Amino acid sequence: QVRLVESGGGLVQAGGSLRLSCAASVFSRYTMGWFRQAPGKEREFVAAMSWNGGSTNTADSVKGRFTISRDNAKNTVYLQMNSLKPEDTAVYYCAAALEGPTTIRYNLNRVDYWGKGTLVTVSS
Repeated sequence: QVRLVESGGGLVQAGGSLRLSCAASVFSRYTMGWFRQAPGKEREFVAAMSWNGGSTNTADSVKGRFTISRDNAKNTVYLQMNSLKPEDTAVYYCAAALEGPTTIRYNLNRVDYWGKGTLVTVSS
C-alpha cells in the first residue's frame, strides 16, 4: 500500500504561481503524476514523471506553465504551476503507478494509488 498526501493548494489570482507537493510512503519504483478534476468534469491528466526522472509527459493545456519534478531522497513529487488561469481551478490529485508516464496519461485506470487531492482556486 502506498500512501500519498498532497499539500500546497489554495487561492491565487490569475497570473500567479503555486507549488504543489505530494509526499509518498513508497516512492522509488513508481511513476509519479498529477491529475486534476474541475467541478462537473472528468478527471484529467496534468503531468507525470518516471521513477528515475528519465521520462516526463505533460498535458498540452499546461505545457510551458507547469513543471513536474521529484526528489527521491525526500519521497516527494512537486508540481510548479506558473501563469495560472481561472480554468486551472480544480482539485489536484497525486498519483502513483508502476506503468510509465505515457501509459497513465491515456489510461487513468492504470494508476495504482491516488491521493485525496488538494484544491486550487484561481480567481480572475
